[in-house]
Amino acid sequence: MQAAHILRDVFGFDGFRPGQEEIVDAVVAGQNTLAIMPTGGGKSLCFQLPAMVRPGVTVVISPLIALMRDQVRGLREAGVAAGALTSGNTEEETDAVWQSLADGSLKLLYMAPERLASFGTQRMLREAGVSLIAVDEAHCVSQWGHDFRPDYLRIGELRETLDVPLAAFTATADAETREEIVQKLFGGVQPQSFLRGFDRPNIHLAFAVKDGPRAQIMNFAGARKGQSGIVYCGTRAKTETLAQALGQAGHSACAYHGGMEAEARRDIERRFQQEDGLIVCATIAFGMGIDKPDIRWVAHADLPKSIESYYQEIGRAGRDGGPAETLTLYGPDDVRYRRQQIDEGLAPPERRAADHGRLNALLGLAEAQVCRRQNLLRYFGEDPQPCGNCDLCDTPAEVFDATTPVRMALSAALRTEEWFGAGHLIDIVMGADTAKIRERGHDALPTFGVGREFSKRQWQAIFRQMMGLDLFRPDPARHGALRMTDAALPILRGEAQITLRRDTVQAAKFSPAVRQMVSEEDAPLLSALKAKRRALAEAAGGPAYIIFNDKTLIEMAERKPQTLDQMAGISGVGAKKLDSYGRAFLEVIAGAVEQVHPARMKLAGRAEGAIYDRLLAVQADLQRGPDGADKPMSCTAAQLAKVAQLRSPDADALARLIGERHAQRFGDAFLAVLAEGVD
Repeated sequence: MQAAHILRDVFGFDGFRPGQEEIVDAVVAGQNTLAIMPTGGGKSLCFQLPAMVRPGVTVVISPLIALMRDQVRGLREAGVAAGALTSGNTEEETDAVWQSLADGSLKLLYMAPERLASFGTQRMLREAGVSLIAVDEAHCVSQWGHDFRPDYLRIGELRETLDVPLAAFTATADAETREEIVQKLFGGVQPQSFLRGFDRPNIHLAFAVKDGPRAQIMNFAGARKGQSGIVYCGTRAKTETLAQALGQAGHSACAYHGGMEAEARRDIERRFQQEDGLIVCATIAFGMGIDKPDIRWVAHADLPKSIESYYQEIGRAGRDGGPAETLTLYGPDDVRYRRQQIDEGLAPPERRAADHGRLNALLGLAEAQVCRRQNLLRYFGEDPQPCGNCDLCDTPAEVFDATTPVRMALSAALRTEEWFGAGHLIDIVMGADTAKIRERGHDALPTFGVGREFSKRQWQAIFRQMMGLDLFRPDPARHGALRMTDAALPILRGEAQITLRRDTVQAAKFSPAVRQMVSEEDAPLLSALKAKRRALAEAAGGPAYIIFNDKTLIEMAERKPQTLDQMAGISGVGAKKLDSYGRAFLEVIAGAVEQVHPARMKLAGRAEGAIYDRLLAVQADLQRGPDGADKPMSCTAAQLAKVAQLRSPDADALARLIGERHAQRFGDAFLAVLAEGVD
């Protein structure tokens, strides 16, 4: 049966959507294919239809059970033999899939990537006569992306094992992610690629700074009462409290998150598809792949992780092509939380720096001065015109020439050698009288006190906009200190001017900050210590708190020990943990750590440790005798440690420990050190 007939007779469409037909033809022809298509652009049809044309079974690798169940249900209703092997299956459902495979009637088999870890799965797929692999949400293969799934890395191996063509689809892949997809799924061989654009012109884009966020969400939902919508939340608890508040306001609303039982989640997915006007307050997993065409709005109660996440989540709305609306709330605490997530990750420093750049791009979208859609699509490599369908096209932002305050901020960073975060730099330009400024002599800098015309909150808004313009990036190697990017240099040198949004600066006001475990300046170091703890815990296969609890890491971040002796003085760092982990955590805090003999290590944090160090210095002075002309002589580290711990030091006791010859050379000097220590 020809593709056009199947499109009409099975799927009920008179024609392809723009861009679909070429992709379908390539997949039907057995070409390795990579298709980047906007959410709602009809990606699934581009592998479902070819599966019916080609002989054998098409195996579809998909990341979420909800996505698979929804597509299987839709295919079966259209008369297509499709099935899924998931952990959410009933025994009867699984038996039916195996029977269909055995009798050769199944055309599409959906499964999660985690099943590929089983050798039995690969054997089963070889025997089933698989003729095509389709990979949905292919961006999940990107190891440093927003939705990384480790088992996606097995798909390339499966393609080689089965020796069949592969078609990969995603809506959210920047240039870097596309390169990873080609490398990891196609073995570095360029597939037939289709980039169909990222624009969803029917979706209205809007952002707002948090100012009573619950009321903002309630007002947004209230103006759209009776319409299906999704509220994405940063925590499970918030999904439940918001759903309750919406219910009390007369909406049909429910919560959805990963902590719920599978049956409860499945029930909400079913309700969302079948009920009109249901609002789901959910964590980010909800809605992925659910083909509900009439979702009229999507709101973010908290800032998403990245532009890719944002684009994918708002893409749930308006899949029928009708008008849809979005609202994304954000605030300083959101940004701080996202920075913390990056800093506590286990990625290498260069990748964390890049992730801070990605977060800057999302901030740039939030703090955009002109058309949001232009900012969004330029991130994905497009060059669009103003859209006329976003809040900034509706009401242009008021901007002002911010060259002077921006240069003040850049100059403060430069004159402190880019070793400090926003909090300290703001204190400098505001002329704050803090111990940190006095201790470092920063009150003598030319930039000290030059920015008193702005309040602290306004300076925070300025710094946030500067980050959104990617003028500053936190440096993970310097525990979050802000470093200038190349884009900042022309402004600093007076070669370029810059504008900022006046409304977000003027509107910046005091609001109760979320209580932090440590000060703003120490927070990046605490994140780095947590990342080290997590890495050690994963290597040991145990829980993180077994290594050090949060209280101990907080004390490390605040006191910043520079030596093992100082580290031993941190509450919770006993002798065994100092020996096992002390150097690793010192390297995070202080960089390179001097090698210490195990005998000296045992004395760390004790008075005897300081005595040992003085004994070592005295020995170095007398190693060749008082005149420097004698044969070299020295005690072992173990001997020095025993001398340092002498309780009743005298010449005889010392001679017994180090021997008569060593006592003749070092005895008097050692006893003098011990006498000072006893006093």
